[in-house]
Amino acid sequence: MQEGTMNMLRGLALAAVLAVVLVPGVVSSQDADDDPEYSREGADTCFGCHDDQVTLAVFRTKHAVPTDPNSPFGHGQLQCEACHGPSGDHAGRVRRGQERPPSVIFGSGSITPVETQNGLCLGCHEADSGTAWHAGAHDTDAISCADCHVSHAARDPVMVTSLQPEVCYDCHQQQRTQAMKPFAHPFRQGQMDCSGCHAPHGDATDGLFARTTVNDTCYDCHAEKRGPYLWEHAPVPEDCGNCHDPHGSNNPGMLSMRGPMLCQACHSQAGHPSVAQTADGLPSGTASQYLLTRNCMNCHNQAHGSNHPSGSKLMR
Repeated sequence: MQEGTMNMLRGLALAAVLAVVLVPGVVSSQDADDDPEYSREGADTCFGCHDDQVTLAVFRTKHAVPTDPNSPFGHGQLQCEACHGPSGDHAGRVRRGQERPPSVIFGSGSITPVETQNGLCLGCHEADSGTAWHAGAHDTDAISCADCHVSHAARDPVMVTSLQPEVCYDCHQQQRTQAMKPFAHPFRQGQMDCSGCHAPHGDATDGLFARTTVNDTCYDCHAEKRGPYLWEHAPVPEDCGNCHDPHGSNNPGMLSMRGPMLCQACHSQAGHPSVAQTADGLPSGTASQYLLTRNCMNCHNQAHGSNHPSGSKLMR
């Protein structure tokens, strides 16, 4: 009885195999598996062709540290194919006139979709970039990681304070122009980079700010302007950008306009002994030479706020 059961099972198994092989429209799992294979010799296969200095520079980066188990070249890892995908077909023989199957290629000009490129990077680096990447402007604008980063460079320019702004300026050209103005943060001097204020890998704010708000970002360096003050200047806690242009300005203090024009954008000239352009409304019809078109902050020099008991006019 037991032997008969075993024979029946063998017969059913053989019938199933024949059905898969012989019956039209039925394909074996092996034939259906079109997934590309990994190369047999890993990076040695790749470097047989890709032996230029730019490619080999990867060994001077964190991506190729054999002693680091998290590195693509760490023990048991897939080396080049950890990022560029299975390349067995790419490295294999091709018939004359047949195109070689491509591996994953990084960069904006690549035939590999940006989503695929970034997905491979996030496989390791999502902890660094955080989930905010998927809601950030760079992701929604289909910016590839390789558009900013040079993964084979020992010194990735976007990771170097003095070099990073030039990488950003490739797209943000208006900010390059502003940074060249007389009053600007020290980008040109190599003392500050864009990521000091911005979170390029994504943030819930419109400007990809490093902190929750514009002001909190500014206070990281300008803590003395945080307050609270006994006498507040209303625009200050609202948004530093109400008065300042952080990327650069022709006016001292990176003010968006020169005083008194900036101040009179909010403050009415009525009843005040100075106006920005004319003497209309003054008692004598003539403006004082000491006040006309002068900076309001010559007197109201505590424009961010005052803690003086008599500082209601922000003059002390």
